Amino acid sequence: QVQLVESGGGLVQAGGSLRLSCAASGSISSGNAMGWYRQAPGKQRELVAAIASGGYRNYADFVKGRFTISRDNAKATVSLQMNSLKPEDTAVYYCRLTMPRYEYWGQGTQVTVSS
Repeated sequence: QVQLVESGGGLVQAGGSLRLSCAASGSISSGNAMGWYRQAPGKQRELVAAIASGGYRNYADFVKGRFTISRDNAKATVSLQMNSLKPEDTAVYYCRLTMPRYEYWGQGTQVTVSS
């Protein structure tokens, strides 16, 4: 069983920064990917950024140049540094761990950006 625990959401003014963190615990196999997704009210969940265990990163176009994803394989954590936040970044942000046969999701953390 794998658990993902997210932290770091909150309320910030437009132009501000937040850092999200996600810690995974349990039986985690190698060759996995960790990522952040978000879901705004009335919208589908969408990829924000993902990073493979080897370090390859993938970003959604709408966050390129503003957000940075990183991970610590030894600690099984993934972080998302979010800079230059916009009101349209307001959403619940979810951590996801993908392994060859399973995927796991965190409970989500609210990010609210005020204009």
